[in-house]
Amino acid sequence: MSALPPTDQTCSRMRQRDIPHIAVEALLAYGRNEHDHQVGTILFFDKAARRRLERECLERVLENCLNVYAVVAGTDKIITVGHRHRRIRRHLAEPLLSLRPAGADC
Repeated sequence: MSALPPTDQTCSRMRQRDIPHIAVEALLAYGRNEHDHQVGTILFFDKAARRRLERECLERVLENCLNVYAVVAGTDKIITVGHRHRRIRRHLAEPLLSLRPAGADC
């Protein structure tokens, strides 16, 4: 399958959810990763990843699989895969401090 070994649960979820192996391979190669706020990393296709797929002429092949995500554990195993139905919570940077000089009244 890929450099990251899937678990038994991953294989059964791929069958149950009708997610082809090529979609998971493309996620590993082109997908964006975000920390899942627990113990793993979520891989998904964002706008930049979709553009990379388009340049490689893979977007048409994966047209029905662009809403797929995969969760990878810290032990470098694919835990599960599924279809996204809502946005993925992304870790936002800390807010910028005010650019106003101290003591300035506005």
